[in-house]
Amino acid sequence: MVKKKITKTIKKNSKRAILTFENAFRYPFSRAKGLLNILWFFLPIIGWFALGGYKIRIVQNFIKGEYNGLPVFKFGDHFKLGFFMFFKSIPFMIVYGIVTTIVLLIPFIGIVGHFFISLFVIPLLFINFFNKETVGSLFEFSIVKHVFDNFEDYIIALLKSIGLGLIFFLMMIILVGIPAGSFTKNIFLADFYGRRVK
Repeated sequence: MVKKKITKTIKKNSKRAILTFENAFRYPFSRAKGLLNILWFFLPIIGWFALGGYKIRIVQNFIKGEYNGLPVFKFGDHFKLGFFMFFKSIPFMIVYGIVTTIVLLIPFIGIVGHFFISLFVIPLLFINFFNKETVGSLFEFSIVKHVFDNFEDYIIALLKSIGLGLIFFLMMIILVGIPAGSFTKNIFLADFYGRRVK
């Protein structure tokens, strides 16, 4: 029943429907056993890379408008994806660290600038990176124009992300909120990217 409702809301074209809050909330539970994949976290380094790759795969599915349930965990494939994506991100993280340090040295303007970059630039660059899987995709700053060309849509996606995160944070009391929150962290922005950028 859940799968049918979720599938109905996405059309595989440029005019596909916007991801609803209800469907986003239901997503991690539509294949509930997939939540157990969070246990890979307890396998240091190797499990972390595999889990990172798994989360990237989820984002890629949302970019394509495919979210009928958590994907099947394939340790080898997801470890390889997470491992290589981590190392591909290092050049950008070095540059970002340097720029952030310089920006924060400027009184007041530095804090505002850092907040602006963190909210309106970095998220979409990383979604772009997850989609294209190339080092250069993290430096494609031209895609940021889509944030301001569709500003209201982007803000709504951010607010939905925050709201969903808060709900799953409260659900940590019953443990299920931990994997649910972890696996749905970037799905609204991935949906925005899939509709407005890709």
